[in-house]
Amino acid sequence: MVNAIKGLFISCDIPMAQFIVNLNASLPASQKFIVHMLDNTHMFVQPHVAEMIRSRIAEFRDQNSYEKPA
Repeated sequence: MVNAIKGLFISCDIPMAQFIVNLNASLPASQKFIVHMLDNTHMFVQPHVAEMIRSRIAEFRDQNSYEKPA
């Protein structure tokens, strides 16, 4: 019997993958979204978390961007 799961394939660099893994680890067990880590740069996640991942990445980039003083 084949089990099929609808999901989202993410391909990214290693630091961003670690950010997503840590984000997943910070959630309670009932809200974890990573279905399977394929390798260091590819993962399969539940489809309903796409926008949440995008917004958390945007927040992270905003917090870690350098603005030259005037």
